[in-house]
Amino acid sequence: MRADRLLSLLLLLQNRGRMTAPELAAELEVSVRTVYRDVEALSAAGVPVVADRGPVGGYRLLDGYRTRLTGLTDAEAGSLFLAGVPGAARELGLGAVLATAQLKLQAALPDGLAEQARRAQERFHLDAPAWFRDADPVPYLEAVARAVWEQRVVRAHYRRWGGEVRREVRPLGLVLKGGIWYLVASAEGAVPGAGAVRTYRISRFLEVEVTGERFERPDGFDLAAYWEESSRRLEAAVRQGTARVRVSPRAQRLLPMQFGSAGVRALEGAGPPDGEGWVEVELAVESEAVAVCDLLRLGTEAEVLGPPELRRAVGEAVAVLAERYG
Repeated sequence: MRADRLLSLLLLLQNRGRMTAPELAAELEVSVRTVYRDVEALSAAGVPVVADRGPVGGYRLLDGYRTRLTGLTDAEAGSLFLAGVPGAARELGLGAVLATAQLKLQAALPDGLAEQARRAQERFHLDAPAWFRDADPVPYLEAVARAVWEQRVVRAHYRRWGGEVRREVRPLGLVLKGGIWYLVASAEGAVPGAGAVRTYRISRFLEVEVTGERFERPDGFDLAAYWEESSRRLEAAVRQGTARVRVSPRAQRLLPMQFGSAGVRALEGAGPPDGEGWVEVELAVESEAVAVCDLLRLGTEAEVLGPPELRRAVGEAVAVLAERYG
């Protein structure tokens, strides 16, 4: 671990120039005292680290010195695919590995390209989780990720809507959707093929045991294609009803935010606006109970026109609220 840290310190100085001890400590997630010891170790090893004193001082490498220790390890090379999602890399236990890989890559680039890479890193950041929602606790994510990488069978205790189950699964891939981690896996005894693959929300694993048993991945399995098709099937299964709704201009802006792609499609097929700018839309909705709650979020900016049973259910809910707050 110390050798990796010394290399990271050396690459930081090479890539960024002069840095203070507190800045290095923050980057390496160690104490300032540890930085002092590491700098002494580099100097003793023949690396020309210069200490500039004063208010604009810090550590730097002697002008013209560059290390060539920039070869990537297997883990570092693999972690580069997560360069755009540093939070995900940390959750997978690859945060330090990714940081070292990026430093090595920057050190290997010509000066012009290295500067472009630094500018891109300074100007773009991806924050995957949705607003106003804490991230799922995923204590078993690292273990599951290791099983995915090593093709190891996993025995898991899983909490689903209908209760708790125990499963032996063959993990095929991980998906991060809206800040939530999912495992795509084939279940125990399933023959790879249509219907054999299932999706598990990793925060619902209560116990995970990565076994020593290896498995073979299904030939031609495409994680991205599976996820896209699975997402379409889920939306079609969930949104089986259609509501005819009259919405105000403000509600028209809210539909995509509150109903996602269903709201976008509803607006695309909207009728002509009336004198006040209200339009009628056909909105795909879930079960009646869920649809009532969803539509009430639009408040006075919407009116449910049909089907009659849904309009009646919304009216009854509004009547209860009026009595409660009247």
